[in-house]
Amino acid sequence: MATAAAEHPFKTILTTLPKHGGGEYGKFYSLPALNDPRIDKLPYSIRILLESAIRNCDNFQVTQNDVEKIIDWENTSPKLAEIPFKPARVLLQDFTGVPAVVDLAAMRDAMAKLGSDANKINPLVPVDLVIDHSVQVDVARSPNAVQSNMELEFSRNKERFGFLKWGSTAFHNMLVVPPGSGIVHQVNLEYLGRVVFNTDGIMYPDSVVGTDSHTTMIDGLGVAGWGVGGIEAEATMLGQPMSMVLPGVVGFKLTGKLRSGVTATDLVLTVTQMLRKHGVVGKFVEFYGEGMGKLSLADRATIANMSPEYGATMGFFPVDHVTLDYLKLTGRSDETVAMIEAYLRANNMFVDYSEPQTERAYSSYLELDLSEVEPCISGPKRPHDRVPLREMKSDWHACLDNKVGFKGFAVPKEQQDKVVKFDFHGQPAEIKHGSVVIAAITSCTNTSNPSVMLGAGLVAKKACELGLEVKPWVKTSLAPGSGVVTKYLLQSGLQEYLNNQGFHLVGYGCTTCIGNSGDLDESVSAAIADNDVVAAAVLSGNRNFEGRVHPLTRANYLASPPLVVAYALAGTVGIDFEKEPIGVGKDGKEVFFRDIWPTTEEIAQVVQSCVLPDMFKSTYEAITKGNPMWNQLTVPEATLYSWDQSSTYIHEPPYFKDMTMSPPGPHAVKNAYCILNFGDSITTDHISPAGSIHKDSPAAKYLLERGVDRRDFNSYGSRRGNDEIMARGTFANIRIVNKFLNGEVGPKTIHVPTGEKLYVFDAATKYKAEGHDTIVLAGAEYGSGSSRDWAAKGPMLLGVKAVIAKSFERIHRSNLVGMGIIPLCFKAGEDADSLGLTGHERYTINLPTDISEIRPGQDVTVTTDNGKPFTCTLRFDTEVELAYFNHGGILPYVIRNLAGSQN
Repeated sequence: MATAAAEHPFKTILTTLPKHGGGEYGKFYSLPALNDPRIDKLPYSIRILLESAIRNCDNFQVTQNDVEKIIDWENTSPKLAEIPFKPARVLLQDFTGVPAVVDLAAMRDAMAKLGSDANKINPLVPVDLVIDHSVQVDVARSPNAVQSNMELEFSRNKERFGFLKWGSTAFHNMLVVPPGSGIVHQVNLEYLGRVVFNTDGIMYPDSVVGTDSHTTMIDGLGVAGWGVGGIEAEATMLGQPMSMVLPGVVGFKLTGKLRSGVTATDLVLTVTQMLRKHGVVGKFVEFYGEGMGKLSLADRATIANMSPEYGATMGFFPVDHVTLDYLKLTGRSDETVAMIEAYLRANNMFVDYSEPQTERAYSSYLELDLSEVEPCISGPKRPHDRVPLREMKSDWHACLDNKVGFKGFAVPKEQQDKVVKFDFHGQPAEIKHGSVVIAAITSCTNTSNPSVMLGAGLVAKKACELGLEVKPWVKTSLAPGSGVVTKYLLQSGLQEYLNNQGFHLVGYGCTTCIGNSGDLDESVSAAIADNDVVAAAVLSGNRNFEGRVHPLTRANYLASPPLVVAYALAGTVGIDFEKEPIGVGKDGKEVFFRDIWPTTEEIAQVVQSCVLPDMFKSTYEAITKGNPMWNQLTVPEATLYSWDQSSTYIHEPPYFKDMTMSPPGPHAVKNAYCILNFGDSITTDHISPAGSIHKDSPAAKYLLERGVDRRDFNSYGSRRGNDEIMARGTFANIRIVNKFLNGEVGPKTIHVPTGEKLYVFDAATKYKAEGHDTIVLAGAEYGSGSSRDWAAKGPMLLGVKAVIAKSFERIHRSNLVGMGIIPLCFKAGEDADSLGLTGHERYTINLPTDISEIRPGQDVTVTTDNGKPFTCTLRFDTEVELAYFNHGGILPYVIRNLAGSQN
């Protein structure tokens, strides 16, 4: 909290907010009371940053000059001004929550070893940790799938869940939502989001940083939130202000109304493509315009969720009447909603479209007439490669022809039409290029949205009534974001039809989108692998990067839930829905797409009658009660965690080994070898361990040596609390393209001194044993995609000291800094190829050894052993990031600060 009101630099604007019927809600720092006309022109998203800076201003962590920078946003944001930001809370999910709690536990040990009070390590900012039960879809087409998958999850992850339950009692200010409740972002939207806090009599806007990039879903609720790395979140939890560059804000005007039959998913894929083309990395996007009133809160959340896919820090929808109606629908009390509205109106943060709008200033502008949006999907390898549905068949054939790349598979003409026949449990089956083998209604993007979920149910119903069926060899699954979805699908009677088409409930949480697709049937796997078939997955998720969904689905398309059902029925992505039938009905007549597609009015009628406030209340009341499997977990009550050296799930990390109170200072990089040489668009999915653990990988070898059976390997995500496994899984993506391998794809590299081809982990181990530092060379957009702290922790553990790239995605660059890795950018117009770098050189980065001689964004000379020096930009963007580098990373910096504050 801020300093006492009497000492506060802005105490004169601390204002009482009265209630209509007498009394008061509390006090707040009033933006109108500043009487500064510049504030009226600020985007709403920037006003949230301004209020936080004013409330937390102590002229130490947050200064009056910081406040002035934000007020003068129009002039300061183009100059990349640095500001501190203190979010109202932190959101963790279990995959990232485990390493966060592991690090907190390890920090307590480090504090104790430094002779300081270990209990100082506690979240100082409210932490919501949702165990969102990321379900491996082992059991899919079965009425009892959800219970079976849940039992499998608990049997595999009992240790991990028990550790988090220990954390919920060991650390104060931490709420843990037990598994089986829902996916983190939907729980945040429907239950955890406060919109406005009222703490100790002081009111302020809700804002949140989360350890998953799709934290941005909450932006649809008017709560400023975005994804950060686990290390950044941990520092925020421990009271550190986030250092950020004051962002530009793209104003995105929406007009008109969606046409009948067009879904929110079609809209979001259109918006994603537009914003990727516009260029919004590191920026806020703020939506406005008369079209806003036509968008449901769920539609807004769908667009906001996809912020990482279009590259923005967040896609923000200011609070208006639609927001207030949603808060009531989801069970927030009338009194709470009245308080939220009163505060936001009083502080000029509420949009009332019935009143004349003050023209706000934006950095740049976009506009979309909603009536122009058409049905579409995206793929086959990137979320912003949108394809209008009417062009899908021709686009698919072009992909078969094109050379290997984001839009190509290079299948020879004579092989494009081959049909592979196989036996599927005693019945004849066949697949070909483009055959759908996975159809998944999954992910937080769409399962927050009743219109598309009930739309999927209506497609299934119409198909059943006409006699169409999904082929049994298509792996179908339904993984909603919360239990509320099940309630309204049952209420509407549509779950029965989804079941009939194989879309049984498999669990509540991340599934196919994160790579938890589970195995395909052995006969299907063999047919694909033995015949080199380019098989397809269609999912309602937000990620379709190569190798992510399933190793055997090389083509992966993002689509709305109703389209997932339609493509599952068609059995192929190579179909023209306008001209070709999906199948033959029970009356022998051809059935077309138009015969099974519901109108917007049909969907709205079902939503109106079947999505009810009591469903949200009852679902979230159950959270506090837990569930039998969770409640039966017993955990110790000790303040310090008792590390089990034999555990393959929870391992004490080496970050604080031999730590002293003195910072180590900047590290030099001399004669380093290049361990990996990349082109453009290397994502954090390529870098960070994700999905299943390959049977021949270094991580598999580690587990087998410790007596873990292959069937118990589980996923990398479930083992994020063990640095030994995560280091071995770093750069282990089966689709990673490393220039050293001359076109060969996979998780290996060349050990330059010997020319040996080794797994990346084994090469890194060899370099370390020889006493050599390593660097990574990369192209543009290095680290795009999810905010994965292990994409930075892993390289640090492998011994990577610097990454030299054309450009970085915002979150990943920040995470590299947090782990003490130097991010460098080639100068504009230059890259490794233009400079003649092959990666076989040795690299020296000439940095001063005194931190006071280094400044953010300065030029740095890199020299190689072939005598070719070149200049890079040092991407430490703020003074605080330099302080982290001086300390060897963000966590040692926090420990030394906390230990020093009490000695």
